[in-house]
Amino acid sequence: MQETSASKPLQGLTGRQAAESLKTHGPNQIEQEKGRSAWLLFAEQFRSPLVIILIFACVLSAFLGERLEAAAIGAILLLNALIGFFQEARAETAIAALQEMTSPRARVLREGHQALIMAHDVVPEDILLLEAGDIVAADAEILECSHFQVNEAVLTGESVPVRKETPAPSGEGVPQGTPLGERSGSVFMGTAVVTGTATARVDATGMKTELGKIAHLIASAQRGSTPLQVQLIQVGHSLLLLCLVVVFLVAGIGLIQGRPWAELLVFSISLAVAAVPEGLPAIVTVALALGVQRMAERNALIRKLPSVETLGSVSVICTDKTGTLTTGDMRVREIWGDDHERVLQSAASCCDAELGSGEDGGAGDPTELAILVAARERGIEKADIEKENPRRTSIPFDPERRLMSVSRRDGKIYVKGAFESLRPLCEPGGFNSQAAQRTVDEMSSRGLRVLAVAEGEGAEEKNLRFLGLLGIADPPRSEVFQAIKEARQAGILPIMITGDHPQTAVAIARELGLVLEGESVKERVHARATPEDKLQLVREWKKRGAVVAMTGDGVNDAPALREAHVGVAMGQAGTEVTRQAADLILGDDNFATIVAAIREGRGIFQNIRKAITYLLTGNFAEIVLVLGAIVLGLPTPLLATHLLWINLVTDALPGLTLVADPLPQGIMKIPPRPTSEKIMGRSEWVQIIWVGLLEAALMLSLYHHYLAEKGQEYARSFVFTAVVFSQMLRAFGARSSRRFFWEISPLTNLWLLAVVLLTGILQLSLHFIPFAQTVFGLHPLSLGEIGKILLFGLIPSFSLELKKGVVKWKERKRA
Repeated sequence: MQETSASKPLQGLTGRQAAESLKTHGPNQIEQEKGRSAWLLFAEQFRSPLVIILIFACVLSAFLGERLEAAAIGAILLLNALIGFFQEARAETAIAALQEMTSPRARVLREGHQALIMAHDVVPEDILLLEAGDIVAADAEILECSHFQVNEAVLTGESVPVRKETPAPSGEGVPQGTPLGERSGSVFMGTAVVTGTATARVDATGMKTELGKIAHLIASAQRGSTPLQVQLIQVGHSLLLLCLVVVFLVAGIGLIQGRPWAELLVFSISLAVAAVPEGLPAIVTVALALGVQRMAERNALIRKLPSVETLGSVSVICTDKTGTLTTGDMRVREIWGDDHERVLQSAASCCDAELGSGEDGGAGDPTELAILVAARERGIEKADIEKENPRRTSIPFDPERRLMSVSRRDGKIYVKGAFESLRPLCEPGGFNSQAAQRTVDEMSSRGLRVLAVAEGEGAEEKNLRFLGLLGIADPPRSEVFQAIKEARQAGILPIMITGDHPQTAVAIARELGLVLEGESVKERVHARATPEDKLQLVREWKKRGAVVAMTGDGVNDAPALREAHVGVAMGQAGTEVTRQAADLILGDDNFATIVAAIREGRGIFQNIRKAITYLLTGNFAEIVLVLGAIVLGLPTPLLATHLLWINLVTDALPGLTLVADPLPQGIMKIPPRPTSEKIMGRSEWVQIIWVGLLEAALMLSLYHHYLAEKGQEYARSFVFTAVVFSQMLRAFGARSSRRFFWEISPLTNLWLLAVVLLTGILQLSLHFIPFAQTVFGLHPLSLGEIGKILLFGLIPSFSLELKKGVVKWKERKRA
C-alpha cells in the first residue's frame, strides 16, 4: 500500500511496478464475450421444424418439376434466414458498447510525477488524479478530495450527483452489500466527475470493476424464445406429423385399391406439400415488419422483429425512474415564502454553477443549475448578478455544516442550505419557524430536496433574514400519467425499479398513479436497486409466468433489459450500452410510446392468428377432398399441378393481406394474453375442421355430380377453379372472428380486395389460354358456369358468418 501520511508525499508506482502489475492483472478494459461465428448464426436460422418441412417441400417441388413453386419456397426461406441472421448479429454488440463508457486516457502519479497514460494501462495501486469533467478510469478508493462530486447515474440510476469524502481511517472498510450510491469513499469506472478534485488509489481494474460486473451480467442474461416463436414451433411439429400421416394414408389406400405406385408416390408427395402453408414464415415476417413500420412512425425503433408480437403479451412493465418516468433534470418544483422572486434572487446569488445560453446547458451542481433555471424564468440572470454585484468572499458547501454562503459588493451575505442548519442563524421571531418546519416535512415526504434561503448584512453568517424554501426534484414526464392509466386499464402491472432514495421513489410513484390507495408499495416500488437486483427481479417475474418489459437508460439497466422478454431503451437519454441490449428503442423517450407499442403487438398477434387459421382451413379442405375421393374409389379430383397451384395463389398473398388489417377496436380494454394461450386454440381448430369439412364435402359432391354427368376432365376443371374461388372469397370472412364481413368495409384493406380480384381474373384466364389449358387440363368456361362457381364458392364464407351469428346470439342470451 502507498504511504498517505502528510510527512511522506504520494509517489505512485514505478514504471517497473506498473509493468509487472499490468502483466499480472491484465489490461484495464471491458472484455467482450466470445460470440458465435457468422456461419453458425446463419445455420441456426434453419432449426425450426416448420423451416425443415419447407426445405423438404422445396426439394420435392423441384423433383416434381414445379420449378416456380420450388423457387418461391426457396426465396421465402432465404429471406427469413437473412432477416434473422442480421437481427442476431446486431444484437451481439451490447457488451462491446460498454467499452465506449470507459475513459480513453487517465492522469496518474508515477514515480512522484503526473503522467497521462492510456486508460487500459491503469493497474491496481495506481494513484488517479481526478478533476471536474474527467471520466473515472477504474474503481478506486479516495485518499484526498476537495468539494468532490461524481455523477454515478450510469451505474446507480441516481439523478443527483454523489458527494464524495475521504474514508475514516478506521481500516474497517465498507460493509459488504453497501449500495454503490452510499459508498462515499470510492469512485467507479465510467462515472463522471462533476465538481472538485480528488486523489484516489486504484483497487480494481477491467472486469473486476463494477462496470465489468455489469458486463458479466449482460453476458449471463438469457432472453429465450418469444411466445410467438414457441407457438410457431408447436405448429411446425403438428404440420410435420400431418404430412407424414397424409403421405402414408394416400399411399396405403391407393395401394390397397391397386392404383399404380408411381402415380401414388407423386400424388401423395404433392398433397403433403400442399398441406404445408409455405407462406406462413413470410406472413409472420411481413406482419412483424408492418408493425415495425407503424411503430417507427410513433418514434419507436424495433431492433428484433419477434419483439413486436411479444409486446402484445406484456403483463409487467419494470420501469426505471430517472429519465424514463421523470425528465432526468433537476427542477425547482415549489417555492415557499412571501416573495418568491427575492428567494430566487438570493439563492442565485449563492451559486457556483454557471448556466449556459440554453436552458439545459451549464456546468456545476445540478441542484444549483435548477435554481438558476428557475431564476432565469423570472428574468434573473446569474451573469447579471456577477456583473452588477460581484462576489467578495464565499464559504463553500460543507457536508458537516450543510450550508453555503457568498458575500457580495452590496454588503450582504447570501446563504442557502439545510433548514435545520440555517434556522439557528436567523433572527429570532423573524419568521414562523413552526410553519416552515411543517413545510419542510411535507415537501420531504413528497420526495423533494428542500433548501432554505436567507440573507443578512455584512460578511458573517449571523442575524440572517429567513426568506423561504425551495423544493427541488426531478419532475415526472407529463405524458406518463395517461400512459400508466392506460397500462392499468389494459391489465398491465407497472413496477418502478430505481437506484434513487426510497422516499423519493415512493413519492414519484404515488404522484404518477403507479401506486394507488391501498396498494402495496413493496410490490410496486423497488428503490436503491443495483444492477443485480434489477436482473433478479426480472427473473422472478418471469418465473411467475409474467411476460416482462424492462425500460431504462443507464448502463445499470442493461443486464435487466437483456434478460427481459422485451428490453426498452431511451433513445435520447439512454446510453449506447442500453440501446444495444434493448429490443425496442424509444426515439422520443416517451413512456406513452410503450403503451402504443403494446397495442400494436396485441393487434399483430390477432392478425397472425387469423391468417394461420385461414391458411390451414384451405389446406385441410384440400386434404379431405382428395382423401374422400380416394376412399370412395373415385379418380383423384385434383392433379399434383392443381394442388401446387392452389397452394401458390391462395396461401401467401391472401395471408399477407390479412396481416395488414387495421388493429381491432377495444384491444387495450382486455387483459394481456397468457403465455399459455396457444396461437391456435380450440375455437380456431373447430373453425378449421368445420369449414374445411364443409368445403371438402361441397367440392366432393360437385366433383361426383359432374364426373357422372360430363366426365373426368370437366369435373376436375370445374372443381379446380371452384376450390380457388372458395378459398379467396373466404378471406373476407376471415378478417374477424366476431364482426360480420359486411360490417367491415373492403376499403379498409385495399390490398386484400386487389389480391382477390386479380387472383380471380388470373384463375379464370387459365381456362382460355391454350398453354395453361394443356398444363392444367382445363376447358373454357361459360358465364353460367362462372356464376355457379361464384355461388358455390360463397357457401363456406357464409358458414363463417353463421358461426359468428350463433356466437353473438349466445352472448346476448347470457346477458
